[in-house]
Parts: sequence; structure tokens; C-alpha cells
Amino acid sequence: MPSEKIAPPLWQRNLLFAVACVVGASAVVSNLLTSDTMSAPKHQAGRYEKPSFRMAVDWVDEEFAADWKKAKLEPAPPADELTQIRRLSLGLTGTIPSLQEIRAVEAQPEGERIQWWLSHLFADRRTSEYLAERFARAYVGVENGPFLIYRRRRFVSWLADEFEANRPYDEIVRSLITAEGLWTNNPEVNFVTVTVDQNEEKKGPDEVKLAARVTRAFLGVRIDCVQCHDDYLGDEWLQKDFHQLASFFGEADLAISGIRETGNPYEFEYRRQREMVKVPTIVPFQPELLPERGRPRHRLGRWVTHKENRAFARATVNRVWALMFGRPLVEPVDEIPLKDSLENPYPPGLEILTDDFIINNFNLQRLIRVIAATRVFGLDSKMPVGHAPPTLEHDEHRAAFTLSRLRPEQVAGSIIQSASLTAIDADSHIIFQLNRSIQQGDFIKRYGDIGEDEFYIQGGTIPQRLLMMNGTLVHERIKNDLVTNAASRILATASNDTKVVEATYLAVLSRRPSEAEAKYFVDALSQKSFLSRKAKQADLYWALINSTEFSWNH
Repeated sequence: MPSEKIAPPLWQRNLLFAVACVVGASAVVSNLLTSDTMSAPKHQAGRYEKPSFRMAVDWVDEEFAADWKKAKLEPAPPADELTQIRRLSLGLTGTIPSLQEIRAVEAQPEGERIQWWLSHLFADRRTSEYLAERFARAYVGVENGPFLIYRRRRFVSWLADEFEANRPYDEIVRSLITAEGLWTNNPEVNFVTVTVDQNEEKKGPDEVKLAARVTRAFLGVRIDCVQCHDDYLGDEWLQKDFHQLASFFGEADLAISGIRETGNPYEFEYRRQREMVKVPTIVPFQPELLPERGRPRHRLGRWVTHKENRAFARATVNRVWALMFGRPLVEPVDEIPLKDSLENPYPPGLEILTDDFIINNFNLQRLIRVIAATRVFGLDSKMPVGHAPPTLEHDEHRAAFTLSRLRPEQVAGSIIQSASLTAIDADSHIIFQLNRSIQQGDFIKRYGDIGEDEFYIQGGTIPQRLLMMNGTLVHERIKNDLVTNAASRILATASNDTKVVEATYLAVLSRRPSEAEAKYFVDALSQKSFLSRKAKQADLYWALINSTEFSWNH
């Protein structure tokens, strides 16, 4: 009888499987260190060289150049493309680009990389979800609201779908203002139901809160300050201006079938009056744009988003600018003068971008592309060697890219992404996505969420620094783990120490090290000491994550 082959012991088979997995993973990771394995987005480079696109960019550039000349300022030189790509990634996805994505960008022709990167970001679900959360904070705030009739997560998901489809922004806003039905079936209804106070006898939406949201989020003006009395601080707003706007929501009521129009008028007791009066539906400015017929909220929606109501487009431009730069053109982001004046002049570029946004039917993606193509967005945040650093005047006139501290979700997202060589996106395994969501949420709670007022300038705190230096999230990202952490994978697969340092800098800071930085860390890795190479690599990751550069948009 032929002899039977004896199977190797179980431990040997397990060891062989583990070795095969490590070798396979190493091969994949090593490939990422040198090349692009990412699928290319749909991108038509010629579209962004058309006369209408270039004209808008050139006009913005000319206005800023004239302003710098008038102020006698020498602007900063252009920033390198990786710096600009990092800015766009932080502003549109809330995280830094992965090493894989950087390799893919650098494989594109020079001069086309920024717009190619935007094509990639617009095709990435992270972008629409991040923008939805940022806009939702202006629309419905950050609180969970009345649980039984409000679903914030459902609302943000719907908004992300709209942004991903690049639905015209005016249509999105009209859907919010005129929303009817159940908050579960029609997620836009949550814009209305979030204002319901279930502890009040009146179960309907709060007209005052809705009017305040409309003016601040959609029009960039603050007239809610006159809801109690006329303005006495220089503006011409009257108490009736605010409540006449609120009156458009008077007929919205909560029924079994959701939000419906009931026909009940809005009543209010004005200051120094002793009884409630019926308040007419009148808009606070440009009444000629208000349709004469239709239901109140539909008329209001048409007025807010009317192409001749420049406050709407202007407010959108200012908010998108704030997301991309970290700070708005006009501060505060929701307090823009209705008219340009000597006392409150509009900054360069604002009206040109507003015109282009209106002409192109409120296309948010085009607006982002135009801003990204401007000279002012591409400026460096520092001056060349031998020149004095940027001054307060440079900051005021945007003659250098304005430094801004990263928001908590950007810090957390960047820490998590730096530990992965590939993008943690919608195509990642669900376990990685869930793990990121849980860890990011926990970090933000400890770090401190800014809330609705996202563009308010504030300094860092000692607890935030301690969390970065000693927190679990950073520790988990740098520990020796060949399967999950980029620090270990880079060390295990890079061909030499120079490549280790370069890949680490790209993964964490989205740039290559300077000659001095490269020499210092290559020497540190190669020198013999009581620390292992793995410990030194972990220290390098820790140092870069805790650097000032990592926590700022620049």
C-alpha cells in the first residue's frame, strides 16, 4: 500500500499562514511607498481652462493684486502643491490625504494636480458627508433636539446625498424652508422639527428660531438681535422686520402626518403693546423679489434664493471660503453687510465669486474649484528665506495664507488617517470605518467640540496638548503593529532609512522633510542606542503628530 502523506502540525500551518499574510501585506504596502494603486476619478482637465472659468479666477486675482498694491504689500510666494492639497483635504474631508493619495496626485501632470485632486474629493463620500455636517451646524445646530420628531443623523445623511449629487444649492435651501411631511420619510423636514419644544403646550415649530436660522445660515445677516426691541446700535433693523419674517412660518404646524400648513396666523405681542396682534408676512429687504402668490413658506423660499437676492449667494460664498481657508472673508461668517460701503467695504473677490455663483446656477462644486484655482488660495503662509515674516497687514489683506487652528474633528481625523497608508473612506472595510467613527467621537469629546460657532478664533488649551501628548488615540496610532499602523509598516517595508523618514513625513505632514530634518532623523534611526528602531520610529511619529505644524492649517 502506498504510504499516506502526514499533514504538518497545526502550529506549523498557522505559522505558514501568518508568514504568507505578512509577506502579502508587506508587498502591498511596499508598493504604496513607491507608486499609486488608486482608481482614477472622472476628470476633464479642459473644463477648467474654459474662458468663463479662467475669467472668474483672473478677476479675483486682479482684485487681490490691486488691494496688495494699494496696501504696499509684497504677497507671499506660491505654496507647493502638496500644501495646497492638504488644505483642500482638511477643508473638504476634515482629514489629511493618505500616502496612497499623495502618490496618486504626484503621478498627475504638473498644473493639473489641484483640479484632479478636487475631482477625486468630489467623488469621495467623505467630502459630501463632511460638508453636510459643517452646513448642518448652521442649519440645525449640534444638539440632538426633540427625539421623537427629530433625526439629526438622518438629516445630515440626506444633505450629504444632495451635496454628492451636486444638486444646485438654491434648490437644497428651498427644500429646507418649504419641507412638509414626516421627518423620517422626508429628512429635510428636520430643519423645521428641530425647533419644536415638546415641553410647550404649543407643539408646533418655533417661528422665531426658524427666522433666526434663515437669516444667519442662508442670508448671512443677523436680525434676530431685534426680536425683542428695535436696534439702537447703528443698524436700521426694527423689531417688526424680524417678526414679519418669522410670520412666514406661522402656518407650519405639527400634525399626525408630519409638518403641514394649517392656516393659523402668526401672532406676537410687540414691545410696549398689551395684546397679541396678527403679524403680516413681509420680508426685511428687497420686497420686490417676493412672489405675490403662493403659500407663505414657498414664497419665502423663492425670495431667499432669488438670483437678485445677492445676500443669499454672498453668504454661501463666505461660508465656503471659511471652510477652505479656516476663516471667512467677512467675519463673523453670518454677519455680512447688505451693501458695500466706505465704513464696511467688501473684501476683494467677494462680489466676483458671488456673481459667478449666481451665473452658474448655485453650483457648489464649481465655486470650490474657482476658489481653489485663485492665487490667494495658493499663497504660502510664510515668506521666503531672508524676508521678514508676514505681518498683521498681510493677514488683514490676505497677502499670505492665513494660519488657522484645526478644528477638533480635523485633528482627530488627521491622527487616525496618518496611521493608515491608504485612505480610510467609504471603500474601507466597515470595521475600519466604525473604529474611526468611535475613536474620533471619543477624542472630540475630550478635546472639546467648538459647536455651532466653528470659525470663532480661539487658542489651544493645556488639556488639549496633554491629550495629544498622552492620549490613547495617539498612542494607539504609533504602537508597534504591522497590521494596523503605518509607522510599523513603513519601517518594515521601506528600502532604506531615507525612505522611512520621507514616507513618514508624507503620511503625517503631507510634505517631504527638509535636508536638515532628513539628516537628523536618518542618523537617529541608524545610530545604535538602547532604543530599538521600532521605538525610534514610534518616537518620530509621535513627534510629528505633536508638532505645531500638524495642528494648524497653513
